[in-house]
Amino acid sequence: MALNRRELLGAGASLAAASALPLSSARAANPVIRIGLLADFSGIYTDLMGPGGVAAARQAITDFQPEKKGFSAEVIFADHMNKADIGASIVRRWFDSDGVDMMIAGPNSAVGLATSFIAREKDKVCLGTAVTTSDFTGKQCTPNSINWTYDAYMLSKAVATETVKTGGKKWYFLSTDNAFGASLQQETTNFVQQAGGTVVGSAKCPIGTTDFSAFLLAAQSSGANVLGLAIGGDDLSRCMNQANEFNVGSTMSLAALVMFLNDIHGAGLKTMQNLMFTNSFYWDLNDRTRAFTKRLLPAMNGHYPGMTHAGCYAVTLHYLKAVAAMGVEAAKKSGAAAVAQMKAMPTDDDAFGPGSIRADGRAVIPAYLLKVKKPEESKGAWDYCEVVSTMKSEDTVKPLAEVGCPFVKS
Repeated sequence: MALNRRELLGAGASLAAASALPLSSARAANPVIRIGLLADFSGIYTDLMGPGGVAAARQAITDFQPEKKGFSAEVIFADHMNKADIGASIVRRWFDSDGVDMMIAGPNSAVGLATSFIAREKDKVCLGTAVTTSDFTGKQCTPNSINWTYDAYMLSKAVATETVKTGGKKWYFLSTDNAFGASLQQETTNFVQQAGGTVVGSAKCPIGTTDFSAFLLAAQSSGANVLGLAIGGDDLSRCMNQANEFNVGSTMSLAALVMFLNDIHGAGLKTMQNLMFTNSFYWDLNDRTRAFTKRLLPAMNGHYPGMTHAGCYAVTLHYLKAVAAMGVEAAKKSGAAAVAQMKAMPTDDDAFGPGSIRADGRAVIPAYLLKVKKPEESKGAWDYCEVVSTMKSEDTVKPLAEVGCPFVKS
């Protein structure tokens, strides 16, 4: 069943427009695991996770076939509107009244942190698939939370290191004015300095900025030779379009610190060509990623999955494996126990391949340095990137001794 924006917003003024998989009479007899997906369904990050994330989580249920293990699973979803207080209110209701056992958080770090604390308070499960701040598994970690797809450490490491190596030693940052932007800029700054570069200036941009001209002119006059963009969603596309208008690329290299497949699709290869960025999933990486993409495409309304959609699939699948291993009753009784079971089991799925989950809750999976193709290099639909290099799983995560997770002994 394909999801579109009209379907998602049909509930009108409701803060938590919800949709659940219909239960057959046969399934109704089974205990039900209920999964809540909290994301942006009406703002600039809708395509980043939203409908595609719901479709991916449901695909994981279809692939896993929990009925064969003696239980059923269903997905509901809600729009946090990129506001932590709204997200927190929805999740409290989910846990207190709606029977939700596990929630998937993204793509907003403030919302992710707020909901992870509620999950700990209620002893439920919070799985991050689009939470950028490293604090999620660092100083604000909880035993009820896991962060799967990426964090600021992973996203910034390859781009910063490789750019400085090629001569991009003076950096200026444009960052979204929220926890996402602050965390990503700080992580990238650390890598730039470790590689021998310097940061000469920065500016914070409110979410939804339509005119980046003043920010871009300040960056050009700073003396920097690299413009680091810690901006996501539609904001990134608008910024890149305006950067081309101001011919910023003639004096500065442009480094997208966080970019997704839908960003390239929306802006076009001509705008995004030659940009370097890091992702932990690319649909055309190998036979398994292509098979996963083929199964999911009918529900994606013509869009190919990006790493956040793949993350929704992977966390749902691994959580269901843990539920089957420990039993539904035990999983429902304690979210912390369910997360511990997830950590104890090796991970493996068609989107990310084999991996593991550390004690702090960070998934240990490979990442890929990608380069956006020129228009003439693309051979077909959504053929947007080439893989420049692969980061080993152990290199994509901050050393455990440095994360600052209070319940982890280094």
